[in-house]
Amino acid sequence: MIESLGRMDSSEMLYGISPRYGFRLCLLACWALLAACSSSDSPDSDAVARIEKGNLVSLEYTLRLDDNEVMDSNVGQEPLTYTHGNGELVAALEAALEGMTINDEKRIVIEAKDGYGLVDPARVQEVPIALVAPDAREPGTQIQTRGPHGKPLYMRVKEVKQDTIVMDMNHPLAGKRLHFDVKVLDIE
Repeated sequence: MIESLGRMDSSEMLYGISPRYGFRLCLLACWALLAACSSSDSPDSDAVARIEKGNLVSLEYTLRLDDNEVMDSNVGQEPLTYTHGNGELVAALEAALEGMTINDEKRIVIEAKDGYGLVDPARVQEVPIALVAPDAREPGTQIQTRGPHGKPLYMRVKEVKQDTIVMDMNHPLAGKRLHFDVKVLDIE
């Protein structure tokens, strides 16, 4: 419905706006400008949380290899929770997660050298068979022992020979391209 503003002569109008309505229009424009400025500068605004250093992040993920074999997944289970920037994840994965927001989903491909590294032939060694428990003398068996400084050392039986066992101390995912499907569930 269009209402009449009444009769105005040209001395009452500036750019076709009546002074009484022009003042209201000016106040409305100033209020809108202030609201826009204060909401973007306010830490309490409805800004979207983005993953950055120090955030506690909860993720759902599936890790696959090039052949699409699922190596690990927590879909439908407890989320993976980590502190971003503390080195709790593979560095390349952490870098790819930077800036994501809650409910973002992403496929992240990490080359072997940026994941668990390339296979290092120096980490494959033969040990006397007597040093390995009889029930662990089968290829593929994972063994945990202590390193020289008491830290856990993980290795796999690669090959069993007559008097020795070939042990591989490379990470099981060394030399493999990693395909992560991730969904950000929470950011604190």
